[in-house]
Amino acid sequence: MGDDKLFPGIGKHRVVISHPLKILWPEEVITKKMLVDYYQSISEHILPFLKNRPLSLLRHPNGIGRKSFYHKDAGEDVPEWISVFSVRAASTRKIIDYIVCNNAATLAYLNNLDCIELNPWHSVITKPDNPDYLVIDLDPSDRNDFGQVMQVALIFYALMREHGIESYCKTSGASGLHLFIPLKRSLRYDEVRLLAHDICLSIHAQIPSLTTMERSLHKRGEKIYLDYLQNSKGQTIVSVFSVRPRAGAPVSMPLDCSELKKGLLPTDFNINNSPNLIPERARWFKSVLGKAAKLSSLQRIISDTKL
Repeated sequence: MGDDKLFPGIGKHRVVISHPLKILWPEEVITKKMLVDYYQSISEHILPFLKNRPLSLLRHPNGIGRKSFYHKDAGEDVPEWISVFSVRAASTRKIIDYIVCNNAATLAYLNNLDCIELNPWHSVITKPDNPDYLVIDLDPSDRNDFGQVMQVALIFYALMREHGIESYCKTSGASGLHLFIPLKRSLRYDEVRLLAHDICLSIHAQIPSLTTMERSLHKRGEKIYLDYLQNSKGQTIVSVFSVRPRAGAPVSMPLDCSELKKGLLPTDFNINNSPNLIPERARWFKSVLGKAAKLSSLQRIISDTKL
């Protein structure tokens, strides 16, 4: 077996971690084993956000500084005990078997494929056309600082409070923030995308000098892009508590509204310090999958935007 490591999984499942000492982060000297150990230590907290959701996998077989690729189809070599969800691709009409991560053993299997970050669908396999939440991705330009991103998030929070809607946010693990509104599994993706569009219009109207809804990079300028297009079937954003393949091994972390103030940086959360922070934050961030916003409250935002 060489330097391979037999990793204890769930029940009868066992996963062999090949080359556990392979360095994935050269500057920080973080190995594959350290990545696996991180995810296993927080598995009970991340799995609720992955359960029954098809995953798009970003693999870094030679570490974060080398070429990566997206992996959607599970392929013929996937173990029989791993769940998959079959989807016919609209463009090619071929069947894609998406891996679904429902246990810690599957999590270890994915890490062994050098999947550093995990990107789940916004809907579950039992209702694939109906997302569990609306999400807005605040995507800053290179000229925006994190303080400006937080400023936009606070406007979002104020708008939601005005309409009696519970909302949540997390760091992207990069330079932006992800904003969430829990939903019932009754709206289709196109309906949720329209709602997100109008919420973004309302935010943009309050702070047009700092935000944009221009998708084109060269038209955005030095503004924060309000990305509502993530609310499409098959689109994904990085999971909460996922590590990102970036310098410092940052982690996507939930934030309380009170934390959105000067001095906070997305790099404050990383693979080393996050396991101690996650249990408490996981308890309240689970509400993203809980009580849904009233559709009438969301519709009032639309009405107010169009006045």
